[in-house]
Amino acid sequence: MESGNQTGIRNFLLLGFTEDPDLQPLLFGLFLSMYLVTFTGNLAIILAVISDSHLHNPMYFFLSNLSFADICFTSTTVPKMLWNIQKQNQVITYAGCLSQVFFFILFACLDNLLLTVMAYDRFVAICHPLHYMVIMSPRVCGLLALGSWCLSVTASLPETLTILRLSFCRSMKIPQSFCDLPEILKLACSDTLINHTVVYFMTITLGVFPLSGILFSYYQISSSILRMSSVSSRYKAFSTCGSHFTVVSLFYGTGLGVYLSSAVTSSSRTSLVASVLYTTVTPMLNPFIYSLRSRDMKGALVRLISRAPSLMHRAFGGLS
Repeated sequence: MESGNQTGIRNFLLLGFTEDPDLQPLLFGLFLSMYLVTFTGNLAIILAVISDSHLHNPMYFFLSNLSFADICFTSTTVPKMLWNIQKQNQVITYAGCLSQVFFFILFACLDNLLLTVMAYDRFVAICHPLHYMVIMSPRVCGLLALGSWCLSVTASLPETLTILRLSFCRSMKIPQSFCDLPEILKLACSDTLINHTVVYFMTITLGVFPLSGILFSYYQISSSILRMSSVSSRYKAFSTCGSHFTVVSLFYGTGLGVYLSSAVTSSSRTSLVASVLYTTVTPMLNPFIYSLRSRDMKGALVRLISRAPSLMHRAFGGLS
């Protein structure tokens, strides 16, 4: 490989899973199906929360924000992957790669922060139920959601902008299906100390600290539940936290799997599979977890589906 600053090169190559043309239709169908399920499932949750007055409370307000973040998170990587598979073209432009890095980090951080806020919401609801409506007022909920967005943008900008100072070698091949920041930094010919410092700082600030907050919240929640004398009260408290705890475990489990697999093994194939679980499978499963474990959500989705034909008739009838 010839090193040196190749300023004329402005494209990266996303190697993806395989170059075998016989497997391309299978991969295209698989990821298209997963993307449609993710988009439809999360959109259904958003519409259910908006349309059903029974779900107008802080828990489902944050859930609708999480569903929107999951749609955007998946849309950052999968459509480009599908386009490359369909066209049998591995190229992504330099600007397109930077954009993908920015939005990928933004929505990954947003997912993380929203899960933290949702853990705090469950902590207040179970440990301080008498003050719940005062503490989690609509104004506070709005500020928490807005703060999550602002912090996510703040984290994404420096990690993306510091890439602009790098020069790259002639090999611009990324062994991933999207522009993954650690893989991009491996291709740089110039010093990446600043980049890695920014990445580690943001990971600790918006990764380790929120996770610590979630664990502390669930420690307090568990202690409060165990002190309850009524078995039915314990069951109700556990059921309200079950969906969120499952999503948290899935999110952090797959996320840690991505980075541990890349640190422990040099196999790009293992890292690629772990990344798919993190970026595609987790957002797809979240709607199922919440809809299956929440009676209120199941009822709202049933009512939404039952109203769908009349709403479509009104919409298309008005156009005719």
